[in-house]
Amino acid sequence: MAALLTIGVAPAAQAAPKPPAKPTSVQIVGKDIAGTLIVDPTDGTRLFDALLGEVSWMATATPQTTAPKADKLGPKYTLTVMQKTAPEAVYELFPLAAGGPRAHRPAKQPVINKSATDGWFYGRLTMSETLRAGGVPLQAKPDVLPGGIGGGIGQDIKNEDLDPVAGMNSFLTEVRRLFLLNGAVLVVIVFGLAGIAFLIRRRV
Repeated sequence: MAALLTIGVAPAAQAAPKPPAKPTSVQIVGKDIAGTLIVDPTDGTRLFDALLGEVSWMATATPQTTAPKADKLGPKYTLTVMQKTAPEAVYELFPLAAGGPRAHRPAKQPVINKSATDGWFYGRLTMSETLRAGGVPLQAKPDVLPGGIGGGIGQDIKNEDLDPVAGMNSFLTEVRRLFLLNGAVLVVIVFGLAGIAFLIRRRV
């Protein structure tokens, strides 16, 4: 009886699908990039996962918008998701598109016998800064990335920028300057009123 149960359960256990292997690197090509940028987990797990996060959600997503006009897209950066030396998926990112970042999923994909519906999507607001952190020469926009000091990719901040004493001194200096300015204005007003009162008294 036990043998029969074992035989009955074995096929079910063998039928469990094997989870897909995680990509091993991301390649980036595009405007002002000399050659190909290659980012893998050795460059930082957080950065690698952030780059994957910019495109992986499009693999099975339904297109969200139509293709923008070419002159509204700005520079294009092509991301190729790699599994060792074999490309798995290709996406095109437009971080500086008019109206916000756009992303394109080409219908033709590198995996044999695999294709996707050609589709355009609204990209994440973090696209530009994530690409910049990966080596793409884009203008810094650290305000759009979560984390900063407490986590995330963020920006390097100098210690003096975080010094509470220096910050308080700067604040007190500004307050002192404001009081001096207000005092000067008050003195001018008082002398003006005194002059007017003196002229009125002379006429009387």
